[in-house]
Amino acid sequence: METIPILGLVLVLCEFYTFQAVRQITKSKLMKRLYVIISVLVIAYIAYGLSQFDRHHAKNHQSMVAMALVVLVYLPKLLIALLLIFEDLTRVVRGIFSFFKRTKEERSEQESFLPGRRKFVANIALGVAAIPFLSVLHGITIGRYKFQVYKHIIEFDDLPEAFDGFKITHLSDIHCGSFDNKEKIEYAIDLINQQESDALLFTGDIVNSVADEMTPWLDVFKKIKSYRYGKYSILGNHDYGDYVNWDTKEERDANFKAICDISPALGFKLLRNENVWFEKDGQRIALVGVEDWGVKFMQYGDLDKASEGVEAKDFKILMSHDPSHWDAQIRGHKKNFQLTLAGHTHGSQFGIEIPGFIKWSPIQYVYKQWAGLYENLGKYIYVNRGFGYHAYQGRTGIWPEITVIELKRKK
Repeated sequence: METIPILGLVLVLCEFYTFQAVRQITKSKLMKRLYVIISVLVIAYIAYGLSQFDRHHAKNHQSMVAMALVVLVYLPKLLIALLLIFEDLTRVVRGIFSFFKRTKEERSEQESFLPGRRKFVANIALGVAAIPFLSVLHGITIGRYKFQVYKHIIEFDDLPEAFDGFKITHLSDIHCGSFDNKEKIEYAIDLINQQESDALLFTGDIVNSVADEMTPWLDVFKKIKSYRYGKYSILGNHDYGDYVNWDTKEERDANFKAICDISPALGFKLLRNENVWFEKDGQRIALVGVEDWGVKFMQYGDLDKASEGVEAKDFKILMSHDPSHWDAQIRGHKKNFQLTLAGHTHGSQFGIEIPGFIKWSPIQYVYKQWAGLYENLGKYIYVNRGFGYHAYQGRTGIWPEITVIELKRKK
């Protein structure tokens, strides 16, 4: 509750300074009034949309649109406000120097202590603000379905020779309750099926909260082909139904069971703190699936239980939804998990990625491993950027991901 006055102040500053920029670039009363009317309508819809959020229901389309509008409208306005606040600070400094340089008579004749606003600064502010506005608009209209295939080769000293070249398609964070374009999802399924992999692994969050969210999409996801070594899944934090206020425990339990039943309905084997073996030419590797465990979220996962019957010398692929699990328990675990697959972060659905130059997202200040491949002392974690989207109805700079990982034995 303490953050509400702060957010209110930020909102007021954004609106005040953006209107100052509009006043600087146009003298037309019609344009100014039109800006005010549009701003009022946007604020009204945001307030309405956020008021429709109901934890008794998983589908909150109006709330998602409202969140998208917050990012689309107020990120640019925040940049405008920051630039004009900086200009005001320079105006104060210039005013102080000018004041002491003037004579007493000149001071009395001076109309204002502060120098006037400079129009070119307002033009720069609006030009800079157009960049995030257009980027977010692209993320809402196109980016959320801009599926990318990321391919990686990872080498291991202890990979059994029979599995040299073994390929995995890795998916995470489907969040089917957010989708609204069947054609785009069918295209993504085709992309998945085009990858020549040996197994398909899904690391959780198939829904937003409620099992019924998958009902309209069952036939689409059933089109995912079969794999020689099978399709496997684990649960993510959204798959427990904990973000809905259930009237009774029985309703919550029934929903959770229905979510667990989605995996076999799609041809996946759901691993709940358990493991299976892949065997080839007399050699084998273990696939370990742990329930959700996060430093800042629920902790249902049990690594010891999940890895029963598996030895430290065995090669293992671990599926764990939340990447914070890696540093907290996995990396130093006595069972020696060589490769961990995770998701959860979505890369914040917002950031900048230019391979070889920059990789930034606000989520990196929360999660040390937030997107892509990370290594420590010969152990690896891959964090999938997510197949779907949630809360913010878009993806800006961090595109939805289908991952293909090829395991190689070091020569």
